[in-house]
Amino acid sequence: MEKTESKKILVAGAGISGIGAAHMLIETGESVVLYDSNESLDRKKLEEEVPGARILLGELTAHEAEQIGYCVISPGIPLRAPFVQVLKEAGVPILGEIEAAYRHGKGRLAAITGTNGKTTTTALVGEILRAYFPSTFVVGNIGTSYTAHALEMREDSVTAAEVSSFQLETIVDFHPQVSAILNITPDHLDRHGSMEEYIRVKELIAKNQGAEDTCVLNYEDEELRRFGGTIPARVVYFSSRRPVKGGVYVEGDSIVSELSGEKELLVKTEELKILGRHNHENACAAAAVAWAMGVPLDVIRNVMKEFRAVEHRIEFVTEKDGVAYYNDSKGTNPDAAIQGIRAMVRPTVLIAGGYDKGSQYGEWLSACVGKVTKLILLGQTAQKIAAEAEGLGLTDYCFASSMEEAVQLAREAARPGDAVLLSPACASWGMFKNYEERGRIFKELVK
Repeated sequence: MEKTESKKILVAGAGISGIGAAHMLIETGESVVLYDSNESLDRKKLEEEVPGARILLGELTAHEAEQIGYCVISPGIPLRAPFVQVLKEAGVPILGEIEAAYRHGKGRLAAITGTNGKTTTTALVGEILRAYFPSTFVVGNIGTSYTAHALEMREDSVTAAEVSSFQLETIVDFHPQVSAILNITPDHLDRHGSMEEYIRVKELIAKNQGAEDTCVLNYEDEELRRFGGTIPARVVYFSSRRPVKGGVYVEGDSIVSELSGEKELLVKTEELKILGRHNHENACAAAAVAWAMGVPLDVIRNVMKEFRAVEHRIEFVTEKDGVAYYNDSKGTNPDAAIQGIRAMVRPTVLIAGGYDKGSQYGEWLSACVGKVTKLILLGQTAQKIAAEAEGLGLTDYCFASSMEEAVQLAREAARPGDAVLLSPACASWGMFKNYEERGRIFKELVK
């Protein structure tokens, strides 16, 4: 990306993504304004975190906007935010953080999205790439900003990036050599407005790919099967339910590859340290992505056997008084939370609820019937979930005003041989800064 003459670069959002982007741009010689609409942020702390940037808090005026060459926007900020309209009226281009990082980064890129499973899949792809390539980066929605590492990348580097719909909204030239869409189920409809728009944004991951690139898709997702027939990239399918020619799939108790043109065993599912059918899908997808990036199957096989679950995703915490505690704080929507419930092999006391993203809870609650012995509900969605639970005969529920109270109620309700599962089916906002904080607090309280 060429240096912007005379005009400043506005980096919008003073979180992980924004601070990473500001550091990257300053290092390339740009004049940076770090902006956040939250006037109550600690200006002095931000000046210390990002020396060299001008800090701007509160309202963005039209006069300020006229001084801006382009804006790098953090993914958590909706494009309908008032300051974005001010920028648009001033004709200022809006780029996403991953777009800015991509333009400065080097080497080859594998980008992974999907409603559920993308963190586990990206982490597994990253471990496989690290086992084969000397210079590997794992970035994006997984918790490490892409911009924080873009300038460290070399021509021989490989990068695994977890990308969300929020990040894909603002791509322009972003072009992974390998892309993957794991699944698309309703989520973030409060931001995207409709399921059709959410699907459109997710599928942008392959928008700049050509015939020399690879797109890995879930054959069991009807929309993705349709999408696979419309794109120029070479499509590799994975499946948890049937053989797919040239792909990776679950067959009985095995994960099987046809990636090399021949059918061969990758691993037995019992050899994996990650639980549940959804994780077998994630493993299939990761194998296909890593193979498309040039990793031999024997390396893929060895790493898959050793890989452990990522933090906050059906993570075993401890066993106390015969009760096993699991942290699935990353179950931030009903479809993700269904996987958490399905992975439980004991009667389960479930802690759920949180911020309302406009989700429907019926299918998730149906998966709880016969497995969940007590439902402990938190947050904005507690009453809504309780009403749907009653309709399905899940009448043993109670409300908690804090995670501390929820854990105490769960401890009292659980019997030896039971599990206590935090799997909220909702976002964390309103009670916690993010799902990581929610999961960490749960684990601290349990321990």
